[in-house]
Amino acid sequence: MIPLIQNSEEKPSSNASLRSHPLSPPPPTAYLLPRLKMQKMTKLAAIVAAAALLLAVLGGAAAAPAPAMTLERRPSLKGLGVEELSELDRKRFAAKKQQGVTGFVLEAMPGLYCITVKLGNPSRHYYLAFHTGSDVMWVPCSSCTDCPTPDDIGVSPSLSNPYSIYFSLDLYDPKNSSTSSEISCSDDRCADALKTGHAICHTSHSSGDQCGYNQIYADGVLATTGYYVSDDIHFDIFMGNESFASSSASVIFGCSKSRSGHLQADGVIGFGKDAPSLISQLNSQGVSHAFSRCLDDSDDGGGVLILDEVGEPGLEFTSLVASRPCYNLNMKSIAVNNQNVPIDSSLFTTSSTQGTFLDSGTSLAYFPDGVYDPVIRAIHDAVPYSIHTFIHMGSRCFIFANRSFSSFPTVTIF
Repeated sequence: MIPLIQNSEEKPSSNASLRSHPLSPPPPTAYLLPRLKMQKMTKLAAIVAAAALLLAVLGGAAAAPAPAMTLERRPSLKGLGVEELSELDRKRFAAKKQQGVTGFVLEAMPGLYCITVKLGNPSRHYYLAFHTGSDVMWVPCSSCTDCPTPDDIGVSPSLSNPYSIYFSLDLYDPKNSSTSSEISCSDDRCADALKTGHAICHTSHSSGDQCGYNQIYADGVLATTGYYVSDDIHFDIFMGNESFASSSASVIFGCSKSRSGHLQADGVIGFGKDAPSLISQLNSQGVSHAFSRCLDDSDDGGGVLILDEVGEPGLEFTSLVASRPCYNLNMKSIAVNNQNVPIDSSLFTTSSTQGTFLDSGTSLAYFPDGVYDPVIRAIHDAVPYSIHTFIHMGSRCFIFANRSFSSFPTVTIF
C-alpha cells in the first residue's frame, strides 16, 4: 500500500482504477498514515505515486518496436520514515507555488530516479535525472564556466554518506561528436520550444542567431543557461520476448554554459507533455506519445522505461486531461476493499486550482482533509482486529508483526 498523506497543494488528474503499490518500506514496526498540514494549501487533490506507472499520453500512432531505457534509483528510499519522505515532498510542493518557472525541485535527495543516456557519435554517457514535471533535456557543456565537480556538490564516493550518487559530471563537447550541430532561431524545433516558453533568442544567453535557453527552477537555486544543439541519442529497442536491439534518433537538448544549485546528476531529462521534451520529439518521429515506467520493488529500486505503447495483459488504463500541463487525471472516487468511501465529489473536480495528478518524483499520496479523513476512517474500520492501531503525532499508525501487508485493506482510486 502507499502511505496516504493529508495535503492540499497540487494539480489535477482522469478516470479508471489505479491500484496502490508498495513504494517504500514503513518504519520498523508501525505503518504510518500521517496527517500533514502544508502552509497555504488549496482544497486540492491527490498525487498518486505508484511502483508501476503507465501513462498513455495524448494518443499518437503506435509504432513497434518500442525504445527502452534503464532507470536507476540512487539512493534507495529504504529506511526512510514517513516524516523524512514528507519533508522531501514538502520541498517539491513549495516549489510549485511559484509561477512562471519550471515547477519542480531537483535536489540532493533520496528517491531520485536517473537514466544513463548515450549522446553523440562516438557516444558518451550522461547520468540524467528523470522527471515528468519538466520539458527540457540538458547536459553540462564543455564551455560551462561554473559547472560543479562531484566534490563541490558532495557526491564523491563516501562510505559515511549512504545517499552518495557516483557520477563523473561528464562534459558534452559538440566538437567531439560528428553528428552534433547548433540550433538556430529559424529552426522549426526552436520555434516549437519558443511557443512553450522553453527557448530564447537574440539575448545575452545566446549569440547571434543561436537558439538559447534559460532554465530557472522553482526552488530559486537550481538554474542553468546555455544553447540548444542537435545530436543523436542512443537507446535500445524492445523487440519482445525480452530481446533488445540498438537504435538512435536525432533530438535537440540543452548544452549548459552556466549552472548553479545542487543536483546529484549530470543534468535533467524532461518527460513533460510539451516541446522540447524527449517524448514529444520522439513522437514527431513516429514513436507513440506514450511511455511506461516499470519499477523494480527491490531495495535498490530501478527498472525499465519503455517509450511507446507495449501491450501487456492485465493492464488497466485511465485517460488524461489533455488541457492540463501535467499528467492530470479526473479522479472520481476511492474504494477500500472494493467499498466506495463516501466523499464529497466536488473535492475531485478538475480545475485550474485543484485536481489530481501523477508525479514521478513523489513518494507519497496526498489528500485534502475532506478526502483524507473518510479514507483513513474506512481503512481503520477495515483492518483486522489483529492489527493494533494508535495515534502518533496526529497520525493514524498500524502495527504489524512483520513486513507483510497482505492483511492490510486494498485502496483503489477511480
